[in-house]
Amino acid sequence: MSTTMRLKRFGTKKRPYYRVVVQDSRTATSGKTIDEVGTYAPIEAENQIKLDVEKCKEWIKKGVVVSPSVKDILNSQGISLSRTQD
Repeated sequence: MSTTMRLKRFGTKKRPYYRVVVQDSRTATSGKTIDEVGTYAPIEAENQIKLDVEKCKEWIKKGVVVSPSVKDILNSQGISLSRTQD
């Protein structure tokens, strides 16, 4: 089973917020998730990104594939994407 860490969209029209989730790569974006590791609210002025850093690092070590948008979010928070022990 190939897993990906990607964004899952919620909110209303023109007021989106996203959850950073781990899902099977074969499921739909709005489908069932394995784990939720954070949120991203691009509209808010403060507290746009909230992540559980330990969960993110754990999933990356397990070999999860990170989507480009989530990779940008993780890099902005200073989370390493290497699979080796830190």
